[in-house]
Amino acid sequence: MKIEKINTYLVRPRWCMVEILTDEGITGWGEAVIEGKASTVSACVNEMEEYLIGKDPSKIQDIWNMLYRCAFYRGGPILMSAIAGIDQALWDIKGKKLGVPVHELLGGTCRDKIKVYSWIGGDRPSDVALAAKQKMQEGFCAIKMNATEELQFVDSYDKIDAVLERVAEIRQACGKYFGIAIDFHGRVHKPMAKVLAKKLEQFDPMFIEEPVLCENMEEFKEIARSCNIPIATGERLFSKYDFKRLLNAGGVDIIQPDLSHAGGITEVQKIAAMAEAYDVALAPHCPLGPIALSACLQVDAVSYNAFIQEQSMGIHYNVGKSVLDYVVNKEVFEFKNGFVDMPKGAGLGVDVNKQLIVEENKTPHSWKNPVWRHTDGSVAEW
Repeated sequence: MKIEKINTYLVRPRWCMVEILTDEGITGWGEAVIEGKASTVSACVNEMEEYLIGKDPSKIQDIWNMLYRCAFYRGGPILMSAIAGIDQALWDIKGKKLGVPVHELLGGTCRDKIKVYSWIGGDRPSDVALAAKQKMQEGFCAIKMNATEELQFVDSYDKIDAVLERVAEIRQACGKYFGIAIDFHGRVHKPMAKVLAKKLEQFDPMFIEEPVLCENMEEFKEIARSCNIPIATGERLFSKYDFKRLLNAGGVDIIQPDLSHAGGITEVQKIAAMAEAYDVALAPHCPLGPIALSACLQVDAVSYNAFIQEQSMGIHYNVGKSVLDYVVNKEVFEFKNGFVDMPKGAGLGVDVNKQLIVEENKTPHSWKNPVWRHTDGSVAEW
């Protein structure tokens, strides 16, 4: 079997799909995207095409190393996201060729299903208690919310109190044992992160996410000393070498590599194994589409330390189209009692709606990250 062609498609709400075609008629699909830079990642995939045409798609490790190591300047969000989408598509082809799910090729499952959580609230958090209660009634046993709007390095405590009030309302509405993950989204700097983390302890959150950005990963230890809440991070890291530094820095309890940002299935499986050796849990980041979600589930299936999976159905970013719109076999993502079964179909197990993908690509999206500013006019972290 040989690779004949690679196509990329920009589809709403903010995704980039990769299609790899072979001379045997087997097609593989991946998602290669950095949100807000989808066109840039698409161009990077197209630049890599000449390295791939005529290659045997089953030689996934060799192709991965060629794309990574033959780049003198390597790593980072764009290159690793391009590799990630290609890697997912190659695993999809191999699984389809052999008639088995990808997780069978990775050693077989160590679990039958995994817990999933649902997003509530948006970039400007508001009535989250009602939304959390609704998700609970839908069968979810955990949600994630943005903690706060923009915060200065040192800011007013009324913003802290507003966060505490929202979390208190969710805890009261959903009970003591409902999982609440609180995403700081990198909007909080160390001085206020310590304050907020300590005050959130009373509500027993499932975890706090990105209390500070990974640029300041040496500070996670200090924040961990400020509270007894598990700390999660990693969506803005892109390789095993980034995660090596994070794990050695300490203070982090949960890593969140993104299967469409951090080199795909090949790289994230290695990252997951590294984390297991540090007794650190895995919760892959995935506010993306169905191919990325299925890729996450393949790694969850074979990673002992995986404990929960993000998914984007109902997330505030999905405007115009969502996950299931691009899926023919929608039952693969049926959530039951807060869990989803491991995919059983060949390859990634997702039968994509190519007709819709092609139609969407006729008017490619151009989603961009918003620009926030503080009241003094300075740029705020979004």
